[in-house]
Amino acid sequence: MVNYNLDGVCFSLKAEYDFSWLKSLGTVFTVFSQNDSGNISFGINSGHEKWFVKVAGLKTSESIRTTAEAVEALKSAIAIYENIKHPNLIELVKHYPLEDTYIAIFKWVEGDCLFDYWNFEKYHSNSQIISPAERFKQLPVTQRIKSADILFSFLDKISKSGYVAVDFYDGSIMYDFFNNVTTICDIDFFRKKPTKNNMGEDYWGTKRLKAPEEYIINAVIDETTNVYTLGALLFNSYFGSFSKSEVQLRYTQNQFIPCSFEKWDLNKACYDVALKAVELDRTKRYQSIKDFYTAWTLELSK
Repeated sequence: MVNYNLDGVCFSLKAEYDFSWLKSLGTVFTVFSQNDSGNISFGINSGHEKWFVKVAGLKTSESIRTTAEAVEALKSAIAIYENIKHPNLIELVKHYPLEDTYIAIFKWVEGDCLFDYWNFEKYHSNSQIISPAERFKQLPVTQRIKSADILFSFLDKISKSGYVAVDFYDGSIMYDFFNNVTTICDIDFFRKKPTKNNMGEDYWGTKRLKAPEEYIINAVIDETTNVYTLGALLFNSYFGSFSKSEVQLRYTQNQFIPCSFEKWDLNKACYDVALKAVELDRTKRYQSIKDFYTAWTLELSK
């Protein structure tokens, strides 16, 4: 491994790389180097603005892709960020090739990722540190409901824009606890409709949230799949509670399992709406995000 220190921020890669070009953008104040996507990202302060700079094509320590695959994936993702406009989606500023890498620069957004796996070891070694996911669950339900509204709005926009959300999970969501703002920060794997699962069981996504069809080769992946994803997120990250062993069952059984009503923070009617969204039989789910949201808001008012 090669160790780096940029403006006092340390990280490692599997090979050497010249980062001197970053100086033209400003001062590095943070780094995200443990992504399995093959990207490394920096928070950079220009003195006037802050940027989130994503670099694809480097030999990162956790990458499950070749450098060429990472570059092509980021290039393909650019069109998604350009075609989907939503007030809570991170904003792409510019992108360009640089030698064998590809660079995408976004406006920096304040907040904490709701699945910051790169900090898990820190939480494990110091039980006094509260993770963003735990802090979020401690918010009043009214604030969590407002954040959930953003997810409904965003996924509805995705569908209307001709896309399907892929690998959309709590790691794609940031929350600014100071200003109570929700931001969608990663949509790199989204696909244009129509699309199918061309990877079988290894289709992109966490087993904590994947729909049944996301395990089946050639299964249709569509808005009904996204209904399931959103329902699972409402259970997992917003209004439900789970033990570690209950979460582990999802990995061993290749299936999301909702919590019991006793571990749910809203009324029974909302619980039943969320249950319908995560029906294993896709024909029994809401067939659109709009239908899901209509049912959800109706029961919330009771």
